[in-house]
Amino acid sequence: MPWETLLVERHPDGFATVVLNRPQTLNTLSIALRREFEGAIAELEADPDVRVLILTGNGRAFSAGLDLDEWAAPGVVAAAAYEHDMVASLLRFTGPVIGAINGVAITGGLETALACDMLIASSEARFADTHVKVGLLPGWGGSARMVRLIGLQRAKELALTGRFVGADEALAWGLVNRVVSPERLRVEAEAIAREMLAGVPEGLVAYKRLLDQEAGATFEESLRIERAASLERNVTVPQGDIDTRLARLRRQR
Repeated sequence: MPWETLLVERHPDGFATVVLNRPQTLNTLSIALRREFEGAIAELEADPDVRVLILTGNGRAFSAGLDLDEWAAPGVVAAAAYEHDMVASLLRFTGPVIGAINGVAITGGLETALACDMLIASSEARFADTHVKVGLLPGWGGSARMVRLIGLQRAKELALTGRFVGADEALAWGLVNRVVSPERLRVEAEAIAREMLAGVPEGLVAYKRLLDQEAGATFEESLRIERAASLERNVTVPQGDIDTRLARLRRQR
C-alpha cells in the first residue's frame, strides 16, 4: 500500500528497507508517521519473503525525534508518544534490524536507532539526546539501552549535556558498529543484510531472540537461558539438514 510518510522497498534477496520520509521536518516522528510505521512493520513481519529489515531516513536526518508541534494535540497525551510507540512497533519485527543512520539522530530518533540490532553510520551522522534541553525524559527505552550499550558514565555525558556526538566518536564509544561514507551507507547495509540472509531463517530469528533475552540477565542466568533455548531449538533440526548445510559451507570456502 502507498504510505504518506514512509518509503517501503522490498528486495527479492529477502530484505526490506523502510525510509522515514518527512525530510522537510528532519523526519520528525509525527503521529501520522508512527501510525504508518506500526502498519508497515506489521505488514513486513507477516511477509515470509522479508527476513531482514533496514531502517534509514530520507534527506539530511535519520530523525530529529518527536514532532513537538503535536505535543498538545487534542485528545492525546504527550503527542501520543505512549499510544503510538515507535520503538515498540520496531521490536515487533522478529528478524534482524539494521539501522542505516544517514544524518542526525536526535532524542526520539536516537531511541529508535538504539532499538535496532546493529547500526551503520554515515560519516555525516550525529547523535544527541536532548531530552534534558526541554525538561523531558525518554519513554521508549532510550536511557536503559544507552547505559547497556555505552556504559553509565558515557550515557550520563550524552544525556545530561545534550551535546552532539559525531560518527567517529560514536564508533569509539561502541554506539555504532561501523562508519562509512554517505554514498556507501545503503550499499553497506544491504551487504550486511545479505550476509545475514545466508543463515537459516529460523536460526536467525532464534539467535536474535536468545541474545536479547541474555542482554538483561546475569551471566549465570544467561547460561541457563542459552541451555534451555539450545535444547528447544537444536533437537528439532534433522541430521540431514545439518549435513546439507555443512556441505554447502565447505563449497563456499
